[in-house]
Amino acid sequence: MRVGLIQMRTPDDQAAALAQAEPLVREAAASGARLIATPEGTNILQRSRALLFDKLASQGDDVAVAGLRRLADELGVWMLIGSALVRRSDGKCANRSILVRPDGAIAATYDKLHMFDVDLPNGQRQRESSLYEPGCEAVLAEVDGARLGLTICYDVRFPAVYRSLAKAGAEVLTVPSAFTRLTGEAHWEILLRARAIENGAFVLAPAQGGTHADGRETWGRSMAVGPWGEVIAVADHDEPAALTFDLDLGAACRARAAIPVLVNERAFAGP
Repeated sequence: MRVGLIQMRTPDDQAAALAQAEPLVREAAASGARLIATPEGTNILQRSRALLFDKLASQGDDVAVAGLRRLADELGVWMLIGSALVRRSDGKCANRSILVRPDGAIAATYDKLHMFDVDLPNGQRQRESSLYEPGCEAVLAEVDGARLGLTICYDVRFPAVYRSLAKAGAEVLTVPSAFTRLTGEAHWEILLRARAIENGAFVLAPAQGGTHADGRETWGRSMAVGPWGEVIAVADHDEPAALTFDLDLGAACRARAAIPVLVNERAFAGP
C-alpha cells in the first residue's frame, strides 16, 4: 500500500485550511498514494478558546471536511482527516478523526480519548478538556484489507490504547498530531517508535509544523515507523509538505511472529 502523510501549518479559518491542504493532497495522490492522512487540527487551529469556539461548525457543515471529502471522491483515494475540530450534536465540541472512503462517504470516526491537560516546563498551560468532550471508545477500521487503529496526538502517551487496538487486529496505528515544539523535540520520535515496536505495527504520524498565525509552535517531523521500529519515512523539517512511501503490510506479521508479544502477554495482579 502506498501512503501519503500531509504535514500542515493550519491557519485559523476552515476555508484557508482547505486551501493549504488541497494541493498537498493532490501531490500525494499524484505520487500514487492510496491512503492519505492529514494531521490533528486539519480544519482549523486557534489558540484562543473563545475565538475557536465561535468558528467551530458541525462535522456536516465544516467547509474543510466537506472539501476533503469531495477531494477523496475526485481522486479515488482513502483519506484520514487526522482530526477536525467540530461541534457535536449536543453542543459540545470534539477533536475527531474522520476516515473517508474513495467515494467521499465516511467510513469511521474516532473522538480523541485523552485530553491534553498539562503544565509544561516552559510555562505553557494547556487544557483541552475546557473545550472538547473526550471520546469513550477505541476505533478499528479497514482500508483495502489493512486494519487501522485510530488515535490522536496525546493518545500516544497511553500504551494501553495501542495494545488494545493491536490485539483487536490493527496492523497500522495512526497518530495524527500537533505536538508542541518542546515536547516534540524531546519525545516525538521515541514515542512513535516505542508504540510500533511494542505492538509489531506500523505507525503513521502526520503532523502540524512551524509557527502558526496565533503564535503556536508545533514540531512537524511527520513520520512513518515500521513494525520493527525502523523509520520508513520522515519529513526532517516543520514546513508544509506531502510525504509518500510504500508499506509492506506483511512486515507486521513477520515482526509479531519473531517477537510474539501479543500472544505472550499475561494478566497479572496489581501491586
